[in-house]
Amino acid sequence: MILRKLKTISILTLSTIIIGISLTGCGGNSASASEYANGTVNIFNWSEYIPDSTIKAFEEKYHIKVNYTTYSSNEEMLAKIQASKGEYDLAVASDYMVDTMKKQNLLETIDMNSIPNFKNIGATFKNLSFDPGNKYSVPYTFGDAVIVVNMKKFPNANITSYADLWDSQYKNSIVALDDERALIGIALKKLGYDMNETDPTKLEQAKEELIKLKPNITAFDSDSPKTKLINGDATVGYVWSAEAYLAEQQNHDLKTFIPKEGVYLWQDNFIIPQGAKNKKNAQLFINYILDPKVDAEIAKAFPYSSPNLEAQKLIAPSILNNPTAYPTADVVANGEHLKDPGEALKTYDQIWTEFKQTN
Repeated sequence: MILRKLKTISILTLSTIIIGISLTGCGGNSASASEYANGTVNIFNWSEYIPDSTIKAFEEKYHIKVNYTTYSSNEEMLAKIQASKGEYDLAVASDYMVDTMKKQNLLETIDMNSIPNFKNIGATFKNLSFDPGNKYSVPYTFGDAVIVVNMKKFPNANITSYADLWDSQYKNSIVALDDERALIGIALKKLGYDMNETDPTKLEQAKEELIKLKPNITAFDSDSPKTKLINGDATVGYVWSAEAYLAEQQNHDLKTFIPKEGVYLWQDNFIIPQGAKNKKNAQLFINYILDPKVDAEIAKAFPYSSPNLEAQKLIAPSILNNPTAYPTADVVANGEHLKDPGEALKTYDQIWTEFKQTN
């Protein structure tokens, strides 16, 4: 009886040791599997920016549920994060908006030790003025906003300036970005001003120019303006570069134009909103996206320019060498990044409200 008890104890002890070793082995081989299992991450992003297949692959790999919500502009994203109180774990913000949110203490610092794939990002996209040292942001995509024209509808079109968009021949023809800084920006450019102008008098002039443009705009769409360009509901567009590229691939009557005043350049970045409840999961997601194979697959679906140099090696040359998808060096040199306008942001918001309400 005693011998049987000793055997039983020995077996139980051995089993416990084996189980302990097994669990320890799992943890050692894949710390993320135990640390992140059955977790969640709440992501706030632009529409058509990360394919569903990428989200599902992440969920399957890490057993983390992704709750994915979209917005149409940086300003919409800012307003919701200001009001959300920790609802989102991860978002994407353009360069100037990172600066704005940083100044408003709306961002968590990012632990780069948790993002080893950060090394894949090109040096020209790191340590920029809106976030020195990348304490609060990680580059995701970059590009510009361009003008697209259906040459079958307008065979003599030769867009050389933003001013050409005001031509009456384009009445009720333009699909325009639903983005206040982009639209106010081209009105400022038309007047010969900087896209980051803060002078109230010059901004008022820009508002009057926008109101004159309104009859030519048939729709505002930052989510998928390519759809209207492809099916002909709009025959002119002021749209994101990747949307223009995708539209051109499906409708060969479309042609992209770069205005002489210079394009609106942007870099979108991952950020972690202040109070994020699942910060480690958010950092894990960033690192996953920065994997070259993952990033290259995203670029196939949504061909925004990738700052991931290792991913670029896996992207088709036909995309990399297309000036609509990847702006050329001279376009970049003549372009302009938006900046935080400070107190003038209130003026921009007011101009946009009045413009959108104009009949």
